[in-house]
Amino acid sequence: MNQPTRPLPADLPGHVRHYIDGALVDSADGATFDVLDPVTNEAYTRAAAGKAADVDAAVAAARKAFTDGPWPRMLPRERSRVLHRIADIVESRDARLAELESFDSGLPITQALGQARRAAENFRFFADLVVAQTDDAFKVPGRQLNYVNRKPIGVAGLITPWNTPFMLESWKLAPALATGNTVVLKPAEFTPLSASLWAGIFEEAGLPAGVFNLVNGLGEEAGDALVKHPDVPLISFTGESATGQLIFANAAPHLKGLSMELGGKSPAIVFADADLESAIDATIFGVFSLNGERCTAGSRILVERAVYDEFVERYAAQAARVRVGYPHDPATEVGALVHPEHFAKVMEYVELGKGEGRLVAGGGRPEGFETGNFVAPTVFADVPRDAKIFQEEIFGPVVAITPFDTEAEALELANGVRYGLAAYVWTNDLRRAHTFSQSVEAGMVWLNSNNVRDLRTPFGGVKASGLGHEGGYRSIDFYTHQQAVHVTLGAAHHPTFGKGA
Repeated sequence: MNQPTRPLPADLPGHVRHYIDGALVDSADGATFDVLDPVTNEAYTRAAAGKAADVDAAVAAARKAFTDGPWPRMLPRERSRVLHRIADIVESRDARLAELESFDSGLPITQALGQARRAAENFRFFADLVVAQTDDAFKVPGRQLNYVNRKPIGVAGLITPWNTPFMLESWKLAPALATGNTVVLKPAEFTPLSASLWAGIFEEAGLPAGVFNLVNGLGEEAGDALVKHPDVPLISFTGESATGQLIFANAAPHLKGLSMELGGKSPAIVFADADLESAIDATIFGVFSLNGERCTAGSRILVERAVYDEFVERYAAQAARVRVGYPHDPATEVGALVHPEHFAKVMEYVELGKGEGRLVAGGGRPEGFETGNFVAPTVFADVPRDAKIFQEEIFGPVVAITPFDTEAEALELANGVRYGLAAYVWTNDLRRAHTFSQSVEAGMVWLNSNNVRDLRTPFGGVKASGLGHEGGYRSIDFYTHQQAVHVTLGAAHHPTFGKGA
């Protein structure tokens, strides 16, 4: 098929700059890098390439705003009003945000719109939580009152990925700002476009200068400088497990607080008594939505032998009907992968999978898409547990299906990878659902459900999938010091030394 004339977003920037201390600036050395359109792989703009000098300037501005500025000293209600204004602005511009996000990342426009609205909800949630939160108080009647005093920590370094970038940036920005910290954001170099919109949104909402700072650049340059900076006590990172290991090592000499949401190879376990239609619908969506570029994708489907053949046949047929298309088309269900480097990686796994499993759907470029980063929804059946497509995170529209005979075998397969982010269990046996979820090595489990997030619950993984949790009060915990204050009531009660004869 011939590529249709794609509507380009209006007012695309010719140059994406840093935002430091309330001003848009170029890199100190003038360096830039190309930003590619995922459909054509042609550069549509250049972004400032930040290095240590730019990170130093951003951290200095954030540190000054923290030590001398009003933001950390505002009452929670005052900060909450600003966050609600941010949410209002994001909601009012959701179509524009989705347009830019879809163009920059290759996400289908309808899914990008949902992510923009979710970003507003993240700010609204933490705007409410920071006002409603309560802290512990313990009384020893007549003797002592003990209470917890929360204080913002300082400059938070936020390093975000290229999948659903605007939403994931909001996930970190909202709690960091709500609790009174100042921030330096280093967005993914593949997708700097939507991040560049935060500056204008925050200015319009009344966020003081220096509270939010943004440095674009490569992870090994700008990201590395941020992690190693001595005036950044907190790092929140979402990305690959290998990068998380480097951050862990580089942050160790400074004893920084770390929250890291890393990779996943999440299982979806389908027992014979499950509602197969619901399980198929949910697992199709779970691995092919967001182009398969999602850390919680249920990319290993484990199916009980009694229904295995039926499941594979129905799943493959439905996967073949998933609509691949251009990101701007509202009918598109799978768009273009974010970047040619990532496309090449996913296609390597597709070719590898042809020797490891039985290809039942997809397996290459979809028909009619000779250029761009398009991958047909790909399904491999009969995948053994030692296969690379079973063990390694692909981060694309590729799924491996494996049979099991017993509950014990299902659990062994589910836990038999280095990751432990999410798991999905499909069964109508309530006892089994709960006992299996207790035993599965995953930070989050959904029973008879797709990945539906409740923002009050902890988000995080075990094993190679992460360190720490965010979400709800766990985010408040991460971004604050919890100081215990002890007050003596009445006469002091303590041993007396040094008064003996």
